Amino acid sequence: MDIKKRFEAQPPSSSKRLVITQVVEMTGLEETAVLELISMEWIRPGTTGDGHYLFETRDLYRLGKLARLRKDLDITTTGGSIIVDLLERVEKLETQIEEMRKLI
Repeated sequence: MDIKKRFEAQPPSSSKRLVITQVVEMTGLEETAVLELISMEWIRPGTTGDGHYLFETRDLYRLGKLARLRKDLDITTTGGSIIVDLLERVEKLETQIEEMRKLI
């Protein structure tokens, strides 16, 4: 798919999903970085019938975290994705610990 088609894509009017141009605009990441993360399967957007990516709110949240890390710490996309994954694991473990404390 060529870049012009990708930028012209729009989600259906009732969709809560975002197209790549919206994600790039909202996160400040370059389109190439987003495409790299897709190729790494770090994010897995849906696609339309004609091959345009559709991103969930969760993707936007993760990409936003990554963008902040890249900007603040001047790290690579790959390094930032690892940090975001680790932060999410820590959050999940903290939630599990809190749930276990409630059972005691």
